[in-house]
Amino acid sequence: MGDWLIRNARLVNEGRSWDGDLRVRGERIETIGSDLTARPHDRVVDADGAWLLPGVIDDQVHFREPGLEHKATIATESRAAVAGGITSFMEMPNTTPPTTSLEAVADKYSRAQRSSLANFAFYLGATNDNIEAIRRFTHQHGCGVKVFMGASTGNMLVDDPAILELVFRDANTLIITHCEDTPTVEANLARDKEQFGDDIDASRHPHIRDAAACITSTRLAMDLALRHDARLHVLHISTADELGLFDRHTPLERKRITAETCVHFLHFDADDYTRLGNRIKCNPSIKFPRDRRELIAALDDGTLDVLATDHAPHTLDEKAAPYLAAPAGLPLVQHFLPVALERVLDGEISIETLVQRACHAPATLFGISDRGYLREGSFADLVLVNPRKSARIEQEQLLAKCGWSPFEGETFRSTVQSTWVNGHRAWYDGALDDSVLGQRLTIGRGRD
Repeated sequence: MGDWLIRNARLVNEGRSWDGDLRVRGERIETIGSDLTARPHDRVVDADGAWLLPGVIDDQVHFREPGLEHKATIATESRAAVAGGITSFMEMPNTTPPTTSLEAVADKYSRAQRSSLANFAFYLGATNDNIEAIRRFTHQHGCGVKVFMGASTGNMLVDDPAILELVFRDANTLIITHCEDTPTVEANLARDKEQFGDDIDASRHPHIRDAAACITSTRLAMDLALRHDARLHVLHISTADELGLFDRHTPLERKRITAETCVHFLHFDADDYTRLGNRIKCNPSIKFPRDRRELIAALDDGTLDVLATDHAPHTLDEKAAPYLAAPAGLPLVQHFLPVALERVLDGEISIETLVQRACHAPATLFGISDRGYLREGSFADLVLVNPRKSARIEQEQLLAKCGWSPFEGETFRSTVQSTWVNGHRAWYDGALDDSVLGQRLTIGRGRD
């Protein structure tokens, strides 16, 4: 931490962009203005017209600790996240053991306080037998209750209708759902096994985990939320068919039901399975060109409220297994902003919209005070992006522990030049400074 003066930047915040300067004092933004004068102890950065954005708040990552540290750790993945412009993350419960008790959530906070370069918060996972923990869990314990309404890791498939009713009735926080209908997926898989045996190609993934599986489960979650007046956030929307279910007219702060999509759904489509195979196998599946186009449009018009990653690393050996045995998920955090900015540079969404969906909206949705915006007095979570400097993604640059990326060999037209976390420049010109760690996020919104 320290005092910084960022000059000659293109600031992007709250629906507008302008040329100006920003001063950081300690952990917080002190002044936003123009022609600011350097003070004796200021470290001065000449942005030379680069874009200065609020730090990204990623509402969905899987950092694998505890129990799966051969894939990833909070330490390694938080560093990769900072390199991708993510200054805060919210981590999912499917670890080993799963995060299904208040004690397990507290353990993750203890781990992160010792190792995370980014700011952090954690979800409680719902199961068929932890309703008492769900009732005790509030926004002071973590960011929400995660419900897997479809086949998932370990004990976290909530498939008992009576328990689902209790979760939506009794949860005291935002409910976050993974929506895929297991009977539909199983029927599709049985059909493909009858045709192909066990030799199913990864290109069949969007046919097995298809749009019908998503929309059936999403409708169920929404029905439950409406019946019990719960706040619901539906994760990783992957299909055009689901978009008509969501409201794009109500302001975000008044919505009871919100939706997120992920950066890989904007970049890949089903044609990429031929090239990448299991490397882009994820749940829900990457689907078809029409879905990709309509997801981008829905992100632009506000039907989709949040853009995140669903970063979910596995080792290359695990991904090299046959399709049926290969795990679902891919590493994404290090390249979040360069990938998302391709949509901006192609003119499909504006930079102001990207900042709204990736920075402002998560702060509003979870009630995270003093983050997600460029405002005087807020924490200095900042990202300086050069939209004129391209970079090719090479294996030796990768920071995620798994050591691979689905973007290897691609060239993106922008570069994350610097990332500040609480006023500490944690990433600069391709190098990390992890001498100051991130902080626990304060979650300010519960069920209401």
